[in-house]
Amino acid sequence: MLSERDLRVILEENIKLKKLVQKQEIALSESAAFIAKKDSEILEKDSEILEKDSEILQKEQRIALLERMIFGQKRERFTNSPEGQLCIPFEVDTKEIEQVVELLKKVKPATSVPKKSHPGREALPTHLEVKETIIEPAGDLSDMVYVGDEITEELEMEPAKYYIHRIIRRKYAPKSGQGAFIIGNLPNRVLDKAIAGAGLITQAIIDKYVDHIPIYRQLQRFAREGIPIKEPTIHHWVQRSIDKLEILYDYLWERQVRCGYLQVDETTIKVLESEGAANRKKNAAHLGYYWVYNDPVGNIPVFKYEKGRSGDFPTQQLKDFKGFLQTDGYAGYNKLAKKDDIAHLSCWAHVRREFDKALLNDKAKAEIALTLIQQLYKIESKLIESDPDLRKNERLEKALPIVNAFFKWVAQQKQQVLPKSQIGKAINYAIERYESLMAYLYNGKLHIDNNAVENSIRPVAIGRKNYLFAHNAKSAQNAAMIYTFIGICKKHNINPYQWLKQTLLKIEDTNIQKLDQLLPQNFKQVDVVA
Repeated sequence: MLSERDLRVILEENIKLKKLVQKQEIALSESAAFIAKKDSEILEKDSEILEKDSEILQKEQRIALLERMIFGQKRERFTNSPEGQLCIPFEVDTKEIEQVVELLKKVKPATSVPKKSHPGREALPTHLEVKETIIEPAGDLSDMVYVGDEITEELEMEPAKYYIHRIIRRKYAPKSGQGAFIIGNLPNRVLDKAIAGAGLITQAIIDKYVDHIPIYRQLQRFAREGIPIKEPTIHHWVQRSIDKLEILYDYLWERQVRCGYLQVDETTIKVLESEGAANRKKNAAHLGYYWVYNDPVGNIPVFKYEKGRSGDFPTQQLKDFKGFLQTDGYAGYNKLAKKDDIAHLSCWAHVRREFDKALLNDKAKAEIALTLIQQLYKIESKLIESDPDLRKNERLEKALPIVNAFFKWVAQQKQQVLPKSQIGKAINYAIERYESLMAYLYNGKLHIDNNAVENSIRPVAIGRKNYLFAHNAKSAQNAAMIYTFIGICKKHNINPYQWLKQTLLKIEDTNIQKLDQLLPQNFKQVDVVA
């Protein structure tokens, strides 16, 4: 039997053992907590690394895209598939579509292309004045007989010729000395009290807005000819002359709002603040916008200037518009597109651009989308000269299956791509506009894209590289009027100089009921230069 002393020793040993176990348990718990903390930190770091890798990948793709924009070819056309390619059977599933696209990539164009015969030199225009120089052979011609001519023609020019147009009106008095004098009527002038004639004023406007020659460069040309004209003077001529067109511009806009089908886009223009603006800094400028409303059926673009890019501007300008409205993906048009009396159309060219950007991110998927879109444009290219009814029927028969296949494919691919990747953005861009991209199929008058209005904007981009900014909002709106009329002239093959000169001379004497006759699309031109 154990003694009391032995029991006490055993008890003390048990107590020591329990304390040791507790210490080990605490140490293990602390170790587990430390390991869990480190695991959590490692997971957090791994997540940060993945996020950084994703950011790096996106930035690399953005850099590659910018390099392509700067150094690559400036074209949108997708040319992966050659001419003569096979048609895609749209009844098949997605895997079969991908197989067909792969087959299209392997199809090679014919290696031997017959050379086209050279068309020869372009014929010289027949409407130009002909000045002849006759050269006789040197030497004695008394024993020679004239048998014909050897003719050489060359296109020649003379620099712009300035001259003084002196208008002399004769006055007559009655021989009897009784009665009033009579005098010849003064012909119409653009600016009554200015020294500038209609041709000079018109050329100054055409130089600035068509050929993008700023006023200060035009003054250098006057100086070379020894003609002293100050810069404020020529600015005054240009602005007062354009002001005369405002009534015609307003009449055109009223017609535009009633046309029933508009394409809309916008572009920037720097505008200096007005002289009286509060807290105006020297050379301060704000970024204004030209909103362009194009009637693609009548080929009539109309520019309007506003101080910003808010969607309230087109909503207010088109408050009375009813019909089809075609835009890009800018959210500012959403409010307008939701109106009950407006049918909204999106632009397939913008969808194509999104997938074109995605070629650097996921080439295989982007090429499938671009190939399908290319098929739609191939159909459109064959329907350019068709009447609207035929165009609608052909679209429903040939393009509708392609569109259905495209959206079936993007819906399946959406589950397989990262939403923030470029291919994910392209797919979401298309899916979000499903109905508005389908809309063009059901009306033969509608266009597949918004390119017509974008083409109208290009002269503005060239112009602002030369004259940099508008002096004030009034100057910006005057420029919008001129860009409108010049754009119409271009689309209807009208010489803008001839139209503008004749209109400036006639507009004050034209009855408001006959303003339609002065519009560029109705201009009767004797010699149209193609």
